[in-house]
Amino acid sequence: MNTLHIDNGWLLGEKQVISPHFDPRPFNDDISLLVIHYISLPPDEFGGDFIDRFFQGKLDPTEHPYFEEIKDLKVSAHCLINRQGNITQYVNFNDMAWHAGASSFDGREKCNQFSIGIELEGSNNQPFTQEQYQTLAKLTKVIIKTYPKITPERIVGHCDIAPGRKIDPGQYFDWCYYRDLISQT
Repeated sequence: MNTLHIDNGWLLGEKQVISPHFDPRPFNDDISLLVIHYISLPPDEFGGDFIDRFFQGKLDPTEHPYFEEIKDLKVSAHCLINRQGNITQYVNFNDMAWHAGASSFDGREKCNQFSIGIELEGSNNQPFTQEQYQTLAKLTKVIIKTYPKITPERIVGHCDIAPGRKIDPGQYFDWCYYRDLISQT
């Protein structure tokens, strides 16, 4: 993977699939949290463009029974890292993606307002790939460089900001390995 660069909130040279599910941030200088998630559509199945269409609000509920359950949800993330380690960006980092829902961190509610959300294509039933960890580490480093209020201590799982409601990135996410990768220069 080449070096990643962010220019005016966009990853240069990476796939972009623009989601309509975002808002301007209430405070542009307040990006101070990175939230790691997982997603698979249908659950526990990988590949295809279902996640892209879901984040765009274009998922056809007749294509899978699970899609009927989520057809009215309006969600997004800033980026997705698929099983091969490829990045898709949906929302400009300077805008507020709709990834965290009801959440709080360090005494603050509404984490979407001050966080960046990264989805890993995965589930709670199997490990993530080496390609995903490598890409996530590179992406994390460029995010930290661009948004210096995000420090390693301010990188959390969705489970940390919505306990009891969310479990991602789940039991197979190797936090020690990931933190070791981002600490390497």
